[in-house]
Amino acid sequence: MIDEDDFESPPPRRSLFRRKRVLIPLAALLALLVAFLLLRTPDTDRDAMIAKYGGSDATFAVGPAGQRIHYRDQGRRDAPAIILLHGSNASLHTWEPLVKRLGADWRIVTLDLPGHGLTGGTPDKDYDATGMAAAVDVVAAKLGLDHFILGGNSMGGWVSWRYALARPQHVDALLLLDAAGMPLRAGEKAPPLNLGFRILQYPVGRWLMERITPRDLVEKSLRGSVEKQDIVDDAMVDLYWELLRFPGNREATSLRAMLDRDPPMADRIGAIAVPTLILFGKEDRLINATAAQSFHERIAGSEVVLLDGIGHLPMEEAPDATADAIADFLKRRFVPRAPDGPETP
Repeated sequence: MIDEDDFESPPPRRSLFRRKRVLIPLAALLALLVAFLLLRTPDTDRDAMIAKYGGSDATFAVGPAGQRIHYRDQGRRDAPAIILLHGSNASLHTWEPLVKRLGADWRIVTLDLPGHGLTGGTPDKDYDATGMAAAVDVVAAKLGLDHFILGGNSMGGWVSWRYALARPQHVDALLLLDAAGMPLRAGEKAPPLNLGFRILQYPVGRWLMERITPRDLVEKSLRGSVEKQDIVDDAMVDLYWELLRFPGNREATSLRAMLDRDPPMADRIGAIAVPTLILFGKEDRLINATAAQSFHERIAGSEVVLLDGIGHLPMEEAPDATADAIADFLKRRFVPRAPDGPETP
């Protein structure tokens, strides 16, 4: 006799599938959480970084919006002043090779722009050209500089020519080193972004970059920016990595990545009337070197210097050639102002 129980089906598999459907995602989320906690890189300590990269005599200028701008005033104090602005995610340290080479003849003022270096995040969170220009004004006012030569690299070059347009009365000459801001020429393609900038193109990437900033990612981004690979050593990577994690700087980097840099402003650049040097590394991997020609065509009387075998950071990759080009240009083209303000005849 066959028992009816023999015909009972085994426990349905649906409940097992349901459990798996819940447990597998939970396990994945747990793994992601553990990975996040292990990889998370916190901000560096403010005071420790100021001591390490600013020294005991680190100087700061306080602005009307609560900015605390880190700056250095070096070189010959009785000489005309050159204010130099660094590029994105860099700091005033990038100019030290030029300070050593030009400081005997010029007063060299460098600063960490808002959201960079030892300046860090600013209360107003203004990381557009206006906020950067305001930082220049804060430092210039602190030092009593009513006019000066202004120069910048990459983003700092973009800020420099924007500043020259907005405040021409303060700028005696302009130095654009691999400067940003020119539109692509006909038929050109933008160069591929380095790894760090690629990640910043996406909301998730920006969120992660504010919390996870591996040292090797910084090194890869640096190496992708320069042609002279031998300048990238452990000290340089540590400098960029630690200052990127200075309080407020990673948030500022994310906010800048979402800014519209107002491309139509490039159409107004022809209004710049001061002597202008345009210096580019021919092997720039971030900005097409042909941008030098675009600047030259739009700024009357400008001069162009192209450096063979040099990438995006000519002041660090070729400091001698860069300093020589600047010194030669200023010797020929810079016209000191008389004490009462107008230029000498």
